[in-house]
Amino acid sequence: MSWYFVSVTIHVLAAMLWLGGLLFLAAVGAPVLRRVEPASLRAELFERLGTQFRNVGWVAIAVLVVTGVANLYFRGLLNGEIIKLGTVITMVVLSAIHDFKIGPAASRAPPGSPEALRLRARSAWVARINAVVGVVLVAAAVRLARGV
Repeated sequence: MSWYFVSVTIHVLAAMLWLGGLLFLAAVGAPVLRRVEPASLRAELFERLGTQFRNVGWVAIAVLVVTGVANLYFRGLLNGEIIKLGTVITMVVLSAIHDFKIGPAASRAPPGSPEALRLRARSAWVARINAVVGVVLVAAAVRLARGV
């Protein structure tokens, strides 16, 4: 088994964890949590899920960066990677805004307050946009892998 194969395998697993987590939270976690009452419990659960996923997600991002650079090294490529790299940078920036600015501000706002609702809506939109960018990233990766 080559180091390239190991690196690609770890890269794909980290991508599944990060993007899969984003999609799970958007499609399953958030809709279920929105129905939890009282608002204080809902806010606590959102905060706990968000904090746990933030920790896991940033480890996945670090693994993706390291293995992505290794994969480029092993393949001797940079051509064709521009769209993929652009989407990665976009996702990292959006994740940082979500995880370190909007999310914490939403957690500090009083549960159910207009400010909390506004921040949570903004947080949800950033997460949705990030998930769409992630799908573009996967399409770019598949295209590169297939040589199309």
